[in-house]
Amino acid sequence: MGRSRSYPSLSSLLFLSLLFISSSRVDSRKVYVVYLGGHAGTRTPEEIHGDHHSYLLSLKDNEVEARESLLYSFKNSINGFAALLSEDEASRLSGMETVVACIPSEPRRWSLHTTRSWEFIGREEQIMGDDVEKTTRRAGYGRDAIVGLLDSGIWPESESFRDEGLGPVPSHWRGACQDGDSFNASHCNRKLIGARYYLKGYEAYYGPLNTSYAYRSPRDGDGHGTHTASTVGGRAVAGISAFGGFANGTASGGAPLVRLAVYKVCWPIPGPNPNIENTCFDADMLAAIDDAIGDGVDVISISIGVSGSAPPFAEDSLAIGSLYALKSNVVVALSGGNSGPASGTVSNLAPWMITVGASSIDRSFPSPVVLGDGSILEGQTVTPYKLKKREHNLIYAADAELPDTPVNATGQCLAGSLSSAKVKGKIVLCLRGQGMRVGKGMEVKRAGGAAFILGNSAANGNEIPVDAHVLPATAVSFNGARKILKYIRKSKSNATASLVPARTVLGVDPAPVMAAFSSRGPNRIAPQILKPDVTAPGLNILAAWSESSAPTKLDGDERRVKYNLMSGTSMSCPHVAATAALLRTIHPGWSSAAVRSAIMTTATTRDSAGHPLRNADGKVAGPFELGAGHFRPSHASNPGLVYDAGYGDYLLFVCASAGVQLDPAVPCPKSTPSPTDLNHPSVVFTNLTGTAVTRRTVTNVGRPMAQYRVVVNEPIGVEVSIAPEILSFRRQGEKKSFTVTVTARSKGAALAGKYKHGSFTWIDGVHEVNSPLIVGFA
Repeated sequence: MGRSRSYPSLSSLLFLSLLFISSSRVDSRKVYVVYLGGHAGTRTPEEIHGDHHSYLLSLKDNEVEARESLLYSFKNSINGFAALLSEDEASRLSGMETVVACIPSEPRRWSLHTTRSWEFIGREEQIMGDDVEKTTRRAGYGRDAIVGLLDSGIWPESESFRDEGLGPVPSHWRGACQDGDSFNASHCNRKLIGARYYLKGYEAYYGPLNTSYAYRSPRDGDGHGTHTASTVGGRAVAGISAFGGFANGTASGGAPLVRLAVYKVCWPIPGPNPNIENTCFDADMLAAIDDAIGDGVDVISISIGVSGSAPPFAEDSLAIGSLYALKSNVVVALSGGNSGPASGTVSNLAPWMITVGASSIDRSFPSPVVLGDGSILEGQTVTPYKLKKREHNLIYAADAELPDTPVNATGQCLAGSLSSAKVKGKIVLCLRGQGMRVGKGMEVKRAGGAAFILGNSAANGNEIPVDAHVLPATAVSFNGARKILKYIRKSKSNATASLVPARTVLGVDPAPVMAAFSSRGPNRIAPQILKPDVTAPGLNILAAWSESSAPTKLDGDERRVKYNLMSGTSMSCPHVAATAALLRTIHPGWSSAAVRSAIMTTATTRDSAGHPLRNADGKVAGPFELGAGHFRPSHASNPGLVYDAGYGDYLLFVCASAGVQLDPAVPCPKSTPSPTDLNHPSVVFTNLTGTAVTRRTVTNVGRPMAQYRVVVNEPIGVEVSIAPEILSFRRQGEKKSFTVTVTARSKGAALAGKYKHGSFTWIDGVHEVNSPLIVGFA
């Protein structure tokens, strides 16, 4: 089902790149998203398009230029358009009273930025006295809920997307199945009910799409979109494994009967290795979100994040798009990014979206390293290749590098860095850092190495994302890499090693563990809002794959697979999106905010053994790593209480936190409450010096007659008072308010500039409604 591809030479690619650069210098225009707020009243698509066209007519020399510069007209929920504008034209539009923002359409990267993950969640919940399978059955396995995915498209022939046994397409679906390269309406069915693609923003930046590398259609030539779609709602497929036997089992999405709608917005970056990196443009993504809302989706899953610093909400297309999704009561889950473990790196920061971190599951693929002195070090891999003989000479990559290797890349096996004369026939120790993990193996193979060992950096700790390398290989922890290097130095030229073939092991403890790559808080745009919101499985997740793409995505890798193991918050995001779809099925009357609240307040900060959940370096994880905790789908279906909020509440929050009016129809009041007062499931105080107070309101969604008492875990250095301490309810839907007061115990400088965290929990004997409590000191 895959297709052969002809790959252009490096010289032709360089020529194309120079051509695009030259063209961009001649044409100084670039794509801007012109955001006008929401639609007022009822207007036809033609009237909306005409309104957008009139803005351009006021700037352009003639009708033709105005018409040709308009790329997208957002007509469903978001009022705005994307157009090719000069810097001066964009500035003139920004000055208009009716224009909220004129946002450059920037390229974004994925947050790369299953047979076990859902089974692990079920086992973990059973230990806690609940049953995920029971909850999933109660939700009809997500039947008739519609999840839209913004990603790289889909491989429709995968068994994960078969539609037998499914009834008619839900009546609230209004979308389409768009024809294109190797894709037509017949590829959609009662499972994959819609598929569209968007690349006007991409082509305005890079020029025409190179169809040698990508399908000009919803078809996925990369694999990422297929992987995330099957994690959300793939049908159960028995006997699935990776690379000839790893992770064997039944692959299934979290909501296996959910309907899927695919919005392809991500495309390869032109260059020598276009399969490796993809990008997604603001204009294309906002057009896709607007269509998804109009099409009738219930949940949107977006495994995409910014590269670098997150923009303010008024300049963030994903924040704007997800705000209007919330206004239409669509739940939006987004990945938090893979820039951890550094602090302040999390992306997708708005309080109205669910931002997801990544953690491990209880499965490993041990492939130990046996050194010549008899030492045995733990390693992991899913590499299907084995060494022909047991023992080989062992060398550290830095000792085999060519003279022009950059000093800051020493020992990292970057392309073209190794001497074949020194590496041939040996096992090479390579360090993580710059470059792709699988690319390091490709370099060792190019230089004639027999195998390689991938050693973690200190930041990666004990976390080991497994890869299907192109030669025998295994990966070791940071401490393992240090021990191997110490042995090499001690043995000098006589170091030897062997690699034990890998196997699959289940029931690994501790689990889950926070992934080191998962981006951390605090929130750099709105520090009063905790991000990420929750964490979910994102390390070594098996799901469907595009048969047009190699498992490593490297040009030299000719292998093709139907299922692939991947790691990233891109993988954790669809787990939470699937849970949101189940909740929308069980509780169709819940708001988007209620769904997010249920997922957050029922999350756990404990691993499956009941111990505090830890980071990859062994330290206890806090809310800036895991948010409210590791999600628990069955608990989320019965949270007891929820913190609700609506469109107007979030507009008021942006007014209070940034002084920005996001919707022209809803002006900011002269006096705004503190941003800390947003009715959010987490509570964050910043710059505390004395005493601070905030207010929250909870809605009873549990038993009609219920009484909750509060239990407080105070942050270090803070006295916490919650009033009242008991909340009594007589009916479902009843609301009760309370205040949270925090007082610094001392005014010393010891805590200045630091954050401390605790929590408070409302308990009625059945439910535990937990909220993180974070205090930052001035």
